Amino acid sequence: MSECPITTIRQSVSGGVIAVLYGLAAYGLFMVTILYAIGFVGDLWVPKSIDSGPTHALLATLNVDIALLALFAVQHSVMARPAFKRWWTRLVPMAVERSTYVIFSSAALIVLFWQWQPLPALVWTVDNGVGRAVLDVMFWTGWAIVFASTFLINHFELFGLWQVFARATNGAIPAPTFATPLFYRVVRHPLYLGFLLAFWSTPDMTAGHLVFAIGTTGYILLAIVLEERDLIDTFGEQYRRYRREVRMLLTLPVRRIKETRREVARTA
Repeated sequence: MSECPITTIRQSVSGGVIAVLYGLAAYGLFMVTILYAIGFVGDLWVPKSIDSGPTHALLATLNVDIALLALFAVQHSVMARPAFKRWWTRLVPMAVERSTYVIFSSAALIVLFWQWQPLPALVWTVDNGVGRAVLDVMFWTGWAIVFASTFLINHFELFGLWQVFARATNGAIPAPTFATPLFYRVVRHPLYLGFLLAFWSTPDMTAGHLVFAIGTTGYILLAIVLEERDLIDTFGEQYRRYRREVRMLLTLPVRRIKETRREVARTA
């Protein structure tokens, strides 16, 4: 006996509503987590920051903090790989795959915030008022670049909302397209650059903060290698050409001017 069409429609609508609620919950958890991350890294507002909490023996602290960084790195990288997604979507509906990834990423960060052990010894401190102000501006600029970059590459798809609303409206997720809006014409990974600015820009660098900055920098460099491999698989020569023409994280104005002049000379 075939299933009643009305029942099928009701199940589809119900599934779409559940997917939307799930996606909104995942997005809400992400927003709370990323806002806490700003306070955590900047030692601002939050009850437990990168430099607060009880201290422990150096070796034990390093073991715990490195393990927390590794946990986040493994979760964030493995779950983002296409091969894992192909396996994972056998268990998790495609519409909520990204939202589920966001939940796991947020959970890994929450564990890091909760269990992080400080190393308060100062590595450097900037006493000059102007120098401190410059570093504070760089810190906030980094976070601004992070948020702006997510909107340039479709913020709502990145965090799963587009997918769940498409599921609810029976819409299709368009195939990925290659674009280089604004910041992406200057460096290939402005989002990662924003994180690096935020993590390293502090007038009072403690040993614990330095461990965090070094660990996250190492992860970012690894993530870029893996991400670019996936982008080449997706976009082929288009991305290879982009990689040749645009620097990864830092651009050198003098070199760019020379390259522009050579390009003009070749086309003249």
